[in-house]
Amino acid sequence: MRIAHLILTYTNPKQTERMIKNMVHEDFDFYIHVDKKFDINPHLFLKSLPNVYFINNRVDVKWAGFDTVKATFESIKEIVATGIKYDFINLLSGQDYPLQSANAMAGFFSENMGKEFMSFRDYKNDWKEGLIRMERYFLSNHNFKGKNTIENALNYILPKRKLPYHMHPYGKSMFWMLSPEAAMYVVNKVEGDKKLSNFFSLCWGSDEFVFQTILMNSPLKDRIVNDNYRYIDWSGGGPNPKVLDEHDFEPIEKSGMLFARKLEMLKSAKLMNLIDTKLLILYSTITWPISLI
Repeated sequence: MRIAHLILTYTNPKQTERMIKNMVHEDFDFYIHVDKKFDINPHLFLKSLPNVYFINNRVDVKWAGFDTVKATFESIKEIVATGIKYDFINLLSGQDYPLQSANAMAGFFSENMGKEFMSFRDYKNDWKEGLIRMERYFLSNHNFKGKNTIENALNYILPKRKLPYHMHPYGKSMFWMLSPEAAMYVVNKVEGDKKLSNFFSLCWGSDEFVFQTILMNSPLKDRIVNDNYRYIDWSGGGPNPKVLDEHDFEPIEKSGMLFARKLEMLKSAKLMNLIDTKLLILYSTITWPISLI
């Protein structure tokens, strides 16, 4: 078994270092994509850690834009091009943090070979508000004067947009644990079809539904488990999750998740210490499955 952890980041490289050090395992490799608009040099010291590599074809990521998907696609292709036989690619951000030891995590992956882990909701029947992201025109991937005016005009004049090929829309979190086969299925499907790539490029937050929509409308559908094993707190409302701190430790401890997000080095320092000294040590000699505390 071998796992490729793909980390999309632009934030504090010391936080990325701390995350990776807590996940070092003989079967784990780490691939880091640093947003192209940011200087990569502060991150390069991470090469000194075991099995850490950097994605070469970096993308300038724009928040809620299609470039987030492009960065993920380019990273997946580079991982697959290594020729290393990975069983899972695990998509992370630089603001994620492990909640279980590397040994326990390896046990999870070993016990779940052949499955795909990805959270999703049915946009049409379960989360109709999410449909707005697809039905309206969004120029999130662009930055020019008058963008909002043009965007409003397009949505006033043109009818609602529809997914090509009568696909059913699904989406939720951009973070997943997929086999290279499933990940490349999405890459090839979208990059090889102008209708799909053009459609997704004019959506808002397409990183949160491209993989779900393509895979849930694919022959791989029956392999998908509707869970990405992330502890995320959306209670504050808005487009971003809560930044977690030490007051969130109790529900995190009881969650049984593999990762938590969103953490920031300074605000979440006490929480990270609690996770390190209580959860990661607790799980260091325990293999999957782990009972909830």
